[in-house]
Amino acid sequence: MNRRTFLKKLVSSVIGSLGLGGGIYYYAKQIEPSLLTVHRETISKANIPKAFHDFKIIQFSDTHLGFHYTLDQFKDLISTINENNPDIVVFTGDLVDMPNIYAWSDKLIELMSSIKAPSGKFWIYGNHDHGGYGTDIIKEAMDKANFTLLQNSHYTIKKENQSFVIAGLDDVMLGKPDIKQTINGITEEQFTILLVHEPDYADIVKDYPIDIQLSGHSHGGQIQIPFVGHVYTPAFAEKYVEGNYEIGSYPLQLFVSRGIGTTRLPYRFLCKPEITVYQLSNE
Repeated sequence: MNRRTFLKKLVSSVIGSLGLGGGIYYYAKQIEPSLLTVHRETISKANIPKAFHDFKIIQFSDTHLGFHYTLDQFKDLISTINENNPDIVVFTGDLVDMPNIYAWSDKLIELMSSIKAPSGKFWIYGNHDHGGYGTDIIKEAMDKANFTLLQNSHYTIKKENQSFVIAGLDDVMLGKPDIKQTINGITEEQFTILLVHEPDYADIVKDYPIDIQLSGHSHGGQIQIPFVGHVYTPAFAEKYVEGNYEIGSYPLQLFVSRGIGTTRLPYRFLCKPEITVYQLSNE
């Protein structure tokens, strides 16, 4: 039995055991995957420069275009992002489900280009971006859409002679992540946000002077059962599945997004897709 067949049987057995009929199945496949939510978080750190008080960062992740997620849905997502007036936008991986067979078009690039973020748009590779021979294909599209790739590298955001750092790690599963290279040149005093596709890598990140890690990959499990929790999450998203965690003695603050699209199975149940709006505060 392959993985997808196993998951289908698992989901079917869970639905059956709970006595959920066709109405719930329809909801999980046709309705909830389209119920985009806007999740809001305030990040308060003493080392956030005063110039960045109320600075707004929007994260979106795991669109998986092509797997039951369309460009029309993507257009609505872009509208929601722009309506929230971000200063910067970050994408934490897995743009297209299968890059080598996806029907690429200029419309996708036009939509990505239409995202408005005056202080920059940044992205990192996810496992699906590297997978399916997608490494160069995805980069070409993101370059055209004016997104800056952070691949074991960092970028300094400046405002009123003050600054903070946004860094990005290559994909943990299929890339060549190098955290030492990523943070090389960053001082311990600088407020630093690190983008990592896979959340469980936080157990390594916690040993470095990183304030915030933003991740996706887990999809929040896609299917959550009351009093049980998520049914399944992929490798490197088994420990930290969704929400906000504090890890280590520093501590590292980890935020895990449920993401936008679906993968392997086209269902969401009690696990709505989301973007996250982070508002910085130095108070």
